[in-house]
Amino acid sequence: MAVKTELDPAIAARLKRTPEGLVAAIVREHGSGDVLMLAWMDDEALHRTLTTGRATYWSRSRQEYWVKGATSGHHQHVRGVALDCDGDALLVTVDQTGAACHTGKHTCFFDELPLTNGDELPLTNGDELPLTNGDELPQAKDGELHPARNAEQS
Repeated sequence: MAVKTELDPAIAARLKRTPEGLVAAIVREHGSGDVLMLAWMDDEALHRTLTTGRATYWSRSRQEYWVKGATSGHHQHVRGVALDCDGDALLVTVDQTGAACHTGKHTCFFDELPLTNGDELPLTNGDELPLTNGDELPQAKDGELHPARNAEQS
């Protein structure tokens, strides 16, 4: 997808895109910090977002640009955009009006999956390990170092 864009060449040079020319855009709400959704941007969508203050994405299904809220009324007013250290993801911070998810929910991340890794201790229902100042690592119930903290020993 080669689209002529006016995106700052210094920004464009830092982006690592998919073969389709897209970069993942993680969207979070400014006030709450909630992660609202994941969308995709190409250079032009990013340029439009940075210059208009309205979140603009590339729709992979419709193969067109869309401004969040243009049809739903659930607008995203951009407060900031950050590029991750590898250049392969954007963090878009917005003031969200209405639902972010097309299902009508506030966030697209409402379907919690169960954690079933038998190597890790559950950290719920009162079993939380205390935070330390780093001098002392929390101990698991069997007296061994907590598995998630073993890497810190090395």
